[in-house]
Amino acid sequence: MSKAIVITLICAGLALGCAGAFAQQPRPDAAIGATDQPLVASSEAAPSRVTFQSLDGKTALVGYLFTPAGGPRGRRPAIVMMHGRAGPYSSAAKGRYDETTLSKRHAAWGEYWAGQGYVALLVDSFGPRGYPQGFPIHSYDTRPEVVNEVTVRPFDAYGALAYLRTLDLVDPSRIALQGWSNGGSATLATMSDAVLAESREAVKQGFVGAVAFYPACTLHDRFAAGYRPYAPVRVFSGDNDEEVSFKRCAELVDNSAKTGGTISMDIFPGATHGFDDPGDKRQRRAANRRATDIAIERTRRFFAQLFGRT
Repeated sequence: MSKAIVITLICAGLALGCAGAFAQQPRPDAAIGATDQPLVASSEAAPSRVTFQSLDGKTALVGYLFTPAGGPRGRRPAIVMMHGRAGPYSSAAKGRYDETTLSKRHAAWGEYWAGQGYVALLVDSFGPRGYPQGFPIHSYDTRPEVVNEVTVRPFDAYGALAYLRTLDLVDPSRIALQGWSNGGSATLATMSDAVLAESREAVKQGFVGAVAFYPACTLHDRFAAGYRPYAPVRVFSGDNDEEVSFKRCAELVDNSAKTGGTISMDIFPGATHGFDDPGDKRQRRAANRRATDIAIERTRRFFAQLFGRT
């Protein structure tokens, strides 16, 4: 792999500090570009439930819309968020699947982006198709085609993009994409120039860029002949990932970059799959805390640059 493309990160070189994102207190009216908000879900700011059409032509999707409180008026940048294989809801949802039972990670990220002054839309790809609880670990080969992250879920992302562009509070030219695990794989597929071409008539212009957290990068071999994103993409993975191979992602990224793709990858030493989950199971691990802090700050800076907020 090319060292110019795949970067192994260490904590020492980051000005933010290894525990910064979790140690600091949130500021509800944080301006775009602020850095002092932690990735912690709150019970005070539940998102709005919305519905919109997938570009698959047959599925009415559910989404959860996080919006900024206060701050300047006018159209704002937005971020579409794509959940992982476990779905958008908490494992303790107990049959109630709505804005009150979102997982800590998704609720925290949605609130984080709203605190940065952005609109964020979490897409539920699984619930409307009959799988609200998602799928267990290592079920990759047995998941139904109806939720395929390469052939189906990209059309959910573009459906969300089209929906956001109908909202008065969203700047239609500044919408980015973020996904985790299975949603990270969907993010990579969505950003392919070939997949955009399939949705071009409906969305005209795609996302301004994307971030994929610990995706599986085989992508059902659809891009075996080459992967080329149409806008900048960043990938974040841990080298102790127990679910997917970071080496396959490094190969995908390296090969794409060599052919002109604007894509890069950060690999976090010792970090596991789901390293940014705010729960104690992940955050008790020092390597995950370091990876989380760095990934939050680098993702914030990346999107701010894409949105012209540097």
